[in-house]
Amino acid sequence: MVDSTLAIAAPPTREDVVPSRKRIKLPAWLEVAKPRLIPLLLATTLGGMALSEGWPLSSPRLVCTLGGGALASAAAGVLNCLWEQDLDARMKRTSGRALPSGRLSARGAFFGAVACTLAAAMLLISGVNCLAAGLSLLGLCSYVLLYTALLKPRTSQNIVIGGVAGAIPPLVGAAAATGHVGLGGWWLFGLVMVWTPAHFWALALLLREDYRSVGIPMLPVVKGPVVTARAIHRYGWATVLLSSLGLFALPSGGWFYGLLLIPFNARLVQMVNGLAADPESLTGAKGLFRWSILYLFGICLLLVLSRTAMASTLDQQIWMVLQGH
Repeated sequence: MVDSTLAIAAPPTREDVVPSRKRIKLPAWLEVAKPRLIPLLLATTLGGMALSEGWPLSSPRLVCTLGGGALASAAAGVLNCLWEQDLDARMKRTSGRALPSGRLSARGAFFGAVACTLAAAMLLISGVNCLAAGLSLLGLCSYVLLYTALLKPRTSQNIVIGGVAGAIPPLVGAAAATGHVGLGGWWLFGLVMVWTPAHFWALALLLREDYRSVGIPMLPVVKGPVVTARAIHRYGWATVLLSSLGLFALPSGGWFYGLLLIPFNARLVQMVNGLAADPESLTGAKGLFRWSILYLFGICLLLVLSRTAMASTLDQQIWMVLQGH
């Protein structure tokens, strides 16, 4: 009975929160590239493209942008693993990763990161433009240097400021489409920035004992679950409010986007309110973490769909109704 009780009370691992980690064992060289993070970054890149007047892009430019973005993200993931390999070795849930377990050498990982960075730069410069390449490399540097090296070990607001790294892909997408970053790209940049703390702190609530064990000052470690749940509630509502401005940021299809956004935001409000009411609920934190991923994917999908002919037709019909025609 004692063992059973302890098992029930034990906090979830990252593998419990993200079940695919248990089902799929990646090769060491691929594991350090953190491929599970890349699809969402590419989705926000597409969102940045859809917000520009240059949408849709030609197939070669689209492939080069997404390919370069994926390579830059992979390089950032490898450099992050290299920087934190000693930290990972001290944490139970990460000690089996490729670098601390010795399945991959630090030298091999470093040269892999350099190769990915150079390939990303060449692909983006030759197939897209220098602005997109520069922004992509800025995202890489901000993740490794600003977030991982500078902020993460020093402040509980690390993800608030360091979230800029994950918010840069929409700027890359906008730059790829038009050669400059317009209002729509900056709006999606801001949306990802305010979405990130609620998303990450939900995971940090589940893994706070891991972070405490190695002295990483994540907000749940420093302030506890009650303060963290309140902060998640604030950022969740900020996400809802800012996401609504997409109706005006889109060159066309704004009404289509706004109507389909309602159920996404309703569910997000329900989950952040529920966690604020019960900050100790691991089920609530796990549900919010998973939904927040689907939420951002959904926003980007709505942005792309809003630029279709169907969405433009719906917009025209709504405007005619509003004007009394």
